[in-house]
Amino acid sequence: MNVLAFDIETIPDVSGGRKLYELGDELSDSDVAEAMFAKRREKTGTDFIATHLQKVVAISAVYRNLTHDKFSVWTIGTEESTEKEIVQNFFDGVDKHTPTLVTWNGGGFDLPVLHYRGLINSVQAPRYWDLGEDDSSFKWNNYLGRFHLRHTDLMDVIAGYNNRAYAPLDEIAILLGLPGKMGMSGSKVWDQYKAGEIKAIRDYCETDALNTYLVYLHWLHTRGHLTDAGLQQEHAVVKSALEDGEPHLKEFLDVWSAA
Repeated sequence: MNVLAFDIETIPDVSGGRKLYELGDELSDSDVAEAMFAKRREKTGTDFIATHLQKVVAISAVYRNLTHDKFSVWTIGTEESTEKEIVQNFFDGVDKHTPTLVTWNGGGFDLPVLHYRGLINSVQAPRYWDLGEDDSSFKWNNYLGRFHLRHTDLMDVIAGYNNRAYAPLDEIAILLGLPGKMGMSGSKVWDQYKAGEIKAIRDYCETDALNTYLVYLHWLHTRGHLTDAGLQQEHAVVKSALEDGEPHLKEFLDVWSAA
């Protein structure tokens, strides 16, 4: 198993909003964002900004490699990293390790956002975009095919590719005895960003990546790819890592253990 379960956090791309909607420099970033939200509400009835106008501020991941017995949880780059650095670093990791990417709604959100932001930031990702031209094994199992498992979108797969059966990660995590959102959500990221709370955003993103990975382990168990003992062993690996982690990871462990 060579798996990278990941999650992204985004804010409105105010620079892009200024260009598209011809908003003047006299407006603050907050005012531009509010104008973007208003235009989106007018068009769709919701505040949810279109994928190509979502700017990436954090990508967090859980990496598990059984061959080398590696497990890690981290957020790409630093609090000062640019969007280009974050997105390029992510795709460089895919290029180097060719992991199975695991997401919750990654096909509907995370990856399309990364596609657009990679394009806008001139990011190169040859391994990720390979459809079999360079590696024949990618012809029938690549990152872009909806029914391929090199990218496993758990929300899509578990729902049987039926969008009427989609479920929120938070609720599935809680039903499985996992911590879920722990009082935070993606809707609060913009306010936290404006307040300069980048670390809080990165910490929250890591807990979402953890929830995603742990749901993945349960799905592997359902498929028969992990025995009962194997599932418990993988849980023990995660718990051991969290015990030595930062406060937000220890809090995640405490909530998980108390469930």
